[in-house]
This record gives sequence, C-alpha cells and structure tokens, in this order.
Amino acid sequence: MTLPPIPVRPALPRVLTVAGSDSGGGAGIQADLKTMLALGTHGMSVLTAVTAQNSLGVQGAWELPVAAVRAQYRSVVDDIGVQAVKTGMLATAELVETVAGLLAATDAPVVVDPVGVSKHGDPLLASSALDAVRLELLPTATVATPNLDEVAQLTGIEVRSEDGMRRAAEAILRFGPRWALVKGGHLAGDAVDLLTDGAAEHWFRAPRLDNRHTHGTGCTLASAIAARLAHGDRVPQAVAAAKEYVTGAIGAGFALGGGIGPVDHGWRLRNA
Repeated sequence: MTLPPIPVRPALPRVLTVAGSDSGGGAGIQADLKTMLALGTHGMSVLTAVTAQNSLGVQGAWELPVAAVRAQYRSVVDDIGVQAVKTGMLATAELVETVAGLLAATDAPVVVDPVGVSKHGDPLLASSALDAVRLELLPTATVATPNLDEVAQLTGIEVRSEDGMRRAAEAILRFGPRWALVKGGHLAGDAVDLLTDGAAEHWFRAPRLDNRHTHGTGCTLASAIAARLAHGDRVPQAVAAAKEYVTGAIGAGFALGGGIGPVDHGWRLRNA
C-alpha cells in the first residue's frame, strides 16, 4: 500500500540567539529558545558562555573561545539563514567585538540586550567590555533593550522617574541603535517601558504583578521582540506584542529551587 505524501510545511521564521547558557533553565539561551518556540518561530543558538546557575544566583561562568563562537554563527547563518538575531550575555570585550563584526555583515534585524548583571546581581559582562558594547555592538542594533542598571552602566545616568527614562533613551541612541527600549521595571508603580527612535515615543505600561518569580524577564522580552520582528512586525508592534507576552509570563512565574523562580514561557499553551 502506498502512503499519501506528507505535505511540506512552509519553514517557520528563523531567529538566532547569541548568548550564554543558564543551567537552571530560566534565562539565557534556554529562555530564548522557549520564547521563540512559544511565539511560532524556529530558534537557533550560538553559545557564548556556560554558567553554573540556579534560582539562588550564578556560581560560575566560563566563556567559549572566539573561534567557537564565530564557527557556530557562520554554521547557522551561512546554511539556514536568519530573519532576526538576539544577543544576550557576551561576557568579554573580545566576544563583544567578534559578535558585533558578525552582526554588521548580517542582513537581519538585531535585538541587543546589553546584559551586564544577573537577576541576583552577579556580573555577566567584564567592565573592560563596556566600550566595545557602546562603540561596536550597539551600532548594529535595530533595538537595544537596557534595563535601568544597564543604562547606568553604559551611560552613567541614574534613572529615578519616567522623565529620567527619556534622558536615558537619548543617551543610548547616541551610541547608534535605531531604537532604544528603556525598561523601567525597577521604578515604583506600574511596569513601564519607553521605546523611541529619537522622533516618536511609545510608552508601554502593565500593572505590576505580585510575583517574585521573574528570573529571565529581560532575556524573554528581547527574544520575544526578535521573534515578532522575524514574523515581519514593525518595531513598535513587535515591542507591544513582546510586552504582552512577557507580562503573561511574569504573572504565571513559578517557584523553582530556593530562590527566585523563572517566568513561565509556556503560559499561553496552558491557557489555550
């Protein structure tokens, strides 16, 4: 008996994350790939570092050699191709410079999450790498997504109000990204983010949820933006959709281990 042919499905939009691994599964590459799957894209990865990490913090971190990072990137991009790229933990100046060079030669939108410290305050970027982030990585970004700690690290600006977020966004834009998304989650009140390209402003607000389990929020948001850009959204629409997804994931965040648990990347699947 001859079986009917299996229909060939169109390829999913392809999104590449260039970031470190979180052995606890809440942030980093693991969070990125879960987010990309949840938002209907095919996630791929370039591993930059391995961390020993759990709900209590980061117990160790080991960077991969530049040659390994470059080989992973070329292997994926040259054969499979990408519709969007997201960067996370890059750790050292040498890795930042390498990844920035690769991104500059790639024709796809780039979301740069300039990861500086973990949720628990553990450093994930060498201080010697800050100039490379400012001068080489940020100019490749379609969207840069710093939180307020990362804004202070990159610009010296301490944001204490929504008005301060405007000044912070202007400072980030001077480094060259097309759009800056300054995340105001550390301010009191609603969770508010400001997206601007220097001309238009878009404010995104969500009620602050009473849930301490928020590990991976930044990685998840940046990956969600990249996924929506891969689907063809314009930047403001991609950020709006990503904000909605992350708000739901925070609301469904769950206890894991003895510290701060992760957001729930699959919340929509369980609510379907």
